[in-house]
Amino acid sequence: MAEAKQHSWLVARAEQALRAGFTRAYETVRVDPGKFLLQLQAAYGLPISTFRGVYSVDPGLLDGVAHKTITSGMKVAAIEGAGLGIAGMITIIPDLSILAAITMRTVQKLSLLYGFEYNTDDEIAELWIAAASAAGVDISRELLEKEVVNRFVPKVIQRIATRASTEVVEKWAGRVVPIASSVIGAGLNYYFVRSWGERAQSHFRQKHVALRRQIAAAELVIEPEPRLES
Repeated sequence: MAEAKQHSWLVARAEQALRAGFTRAYETVRVDPGKFLLQLQAAYGLPISTFRGVYSVDPGLLDGVAHKTITSGMKVAAIEGAGLGIAGMITIIPDLSILAAITMRTVQKLSLLYGFEYNTDDEIAELWIAAASAAGVDISRELLEKEVVNRFVPKVIQRIATRASTEVVEKWAGRVVPIASSVIGAGLNYYFVRSWGERAQSHFRQKHVALRRQIAAAELVIEPEPRLES
């Protein structure tokens, strides 16, 4: 009975921390599109001047940058997990809040990389639908159509936090011994970002390929048949 109560308490606290982390990512810890565009140009050599330009770039190049982006997020999460993991379960709450923000920033970068900005309310909503997909939560478009974005996003965040909290607590249960939990925390954070990043990449890549085909079809010029001289 005591163990069940402790588990329920941890799940509730984990859900609270994840919700706070994702909310902070939504409100303040956003990736700056302009700076990320410069990074894609300078660090990865993508020949683009706008995010629209990614639709003329070899998809294989984009996939390579996506892999590096996810790996970078994994490393940051691992370092954070190792540092806060030293104290074991005591630090699980701040750890999860920071981890949520790191994960969402990775999702944002993947969104931009595949050509999906988040300047409008609809684009912001689509970003969070992708985040939900990465968490294994199915968000109906019908819900989006009924809500404005400032009410829609908190509902999505709540669903993500509810879904992820139980899984997180089960995996983080090994963080009960100080020092050893540092290694465990690093590993768990590492794989958390990897799994979410890979699912988010799959989501954006599918949308990217579909839109690329639409653009190609729209740009296809059908030459008129030559007139026969009478």
